[in-house]
Amino acid sequence: MSRFRYISLLLLAVTAAVLTGCIKNNIPYPYINVNFTTFDVEGSERPSAIDSIQRTVTVYLTEDVDIRNVVVNGFTLSPADGVWADSAAYLNGIDMSSPLTTVLSLYQDYTWTITARQEIERYFTVEQQVGASVIDVPGHRIIAYVAQSAPINSLLVTSIKLAGGNAVMTPDLSDQRADFTAPVHVDVTQYGRTERWTIYVVPTEETVTTERVDAWSCVAWLYGSAEEGKDNGFEYRRADSDSWVKLTADQLTIDGGAFTGRLTGLTPLTSYVARAYSDADYGAEIEFTTQGTAQLPNSDFEQWWLDGKVWDPWAEGGESFWDTGNKGATTLGTSNTYPSDDTPTGKGRSACLETRFVGIGPVGKLAAGNIFAGKYVKTDGTNGILSFGRPWTTRPTRLRGWMKYHSAAISSTTVGYENLKGEPDTGIIWIALIDTDEPFEIRTNPNNRQLFDPDGPSVVAYGKAEWNTDVTEWTRFEITLDYKSTSRVPKYLLCTGSASALGDYFTGGNGSVLMIDDFELMFDY
Repeated sequence: MSRFRYISLLLLAVTAAVLTGCIKNNIPYPYINVNFTTFDVEGSERPSAIDSIQRTVTVYLTEDVDIRNVVVNGFTLSPADGVWADSAAYLNGIDMSSPLTTVLSLYQDYTWTITARQEIERYFTVEQQVGASVIDVPGHRIIAYVAQSAPINSLLVTSIKLAGGNAVMTPDLSDQRADFTAPVHVDVTQYGRTERWTIYVVPTEETVTTERVDAWSCVAWLYGSAEEGKDNGFEYRRADSDSWVKLTADQLTIDGGAFTGRLTGLTPLTSYVARAYSDADYGAEIEFTTQGTAQLPNSDFEQWWLDGKVWDPWAEGGESFWDTGNKGATTLGTSNTYPSDDTPTGKGRSACLETRFVGIGPVGKLAAGNIFAGKYVKTDGTNGILSFGRPWTTRPTRLRGWMKYHSAAISSTTVGYENLKGEPDTGIIWIALIDTDEPFEIRTNPNNRQLFDPDGPSVVAYGKAEWNTDVTEWTRFEITLDYKSTSRVPKYLLCTGSASALGDYFTGGNGSVLMIDDFELMFDY
């Protein structure tokens, strides 16, 4: 080979190497969200709540679990080839006393927050106590008030519990007399750790206090405090009357020196006056006005119109209150929630909610017949995005109406529910009140699933009714709302019915049918 040719080939090789080194891979990695779909911890009292929109997991622990050493029994990810690099630490036990952050990965990293909730029942009472004890958990302090006549240098502790059931208290004050002229210290030991609590007992000259009134529409909740063991209660009158009426024993709940009254039979939008009493003494008078009442629009399900092949549960051109999953179901079939002439009275219309497998052959999925207060936002592939809830401020006590149900055997399941195949399907109606600033967004796509949690922090009240056998005749149902608080005012009402309770997980029976009619909100007990 000539020297000239050798040099030429060498230059070409160098040039090729340089050019090759300059080539960039501009093909981006796909963005695939990685989500927890299950998250099971040892000692949980119910399944963990997973919010794939906010990327949060909330675990619920019983009071006897060591929150500083929580063991994750198992978890699943979607997609399954996602990676959780921190899993080993969690499976061996981890401190969940404060929120944790962790990362799921697949091409990109996704940060999740894991929070543990643990409700521990704590209480402290002494003889001649006035009102309820103030229990400051972060500060490990207790303040209890007693009557001036109480023997504070030898006061009987009638009940005490400051930690989980397996904790050891030193000294053990249960059913013992103690000198509370100075603060008393108690050491509480659990899982090898000791916390020191300080108990203050303070004599008070107040004999009875009317603490507050939470007024609803036909019900008011009264709160008071006085010395335990006395004749404690409430009385009330209309603001335009001079006649006081005492609450009866069945309207009162007594908890030591604290007591609550449930006043029923009130007239909406009316002013009343209430006061607490203890023997011959009275607390301050509190005037309050009851709320009005309201009913769910189109609660008789008379109004419908057919928009193409989508049945909508409101009049054409009118305002919607209810909506359905029909817009999603009709991407592969026809509406599976529609009006029916079968009604409890034989007149008018009802709503028929039918679960169907929609599609052709194996191409398709289960669509649960449903109706809900809110709006169908859009279809995400073959999944739905729903806005659950309508603005609401009154506090109903019950929802009642009429229903019929046919339960088909569960024919379609998804991951985690395979064991239900062949079991009877379950129809459901539920109602909730929440105090968020926006309606609740439902997403059924497993990759970013977000479903309603009845025990979530925004829930003011919740109630449900379920059926897993055939109800062949129109039958009256009634759901009582369970309120977490009597003082919280809701901002949205959520109400839904479905022929398949697990329809959000595309699990149910092809042919299950729930029929509903004439919903009515009640405002008294």
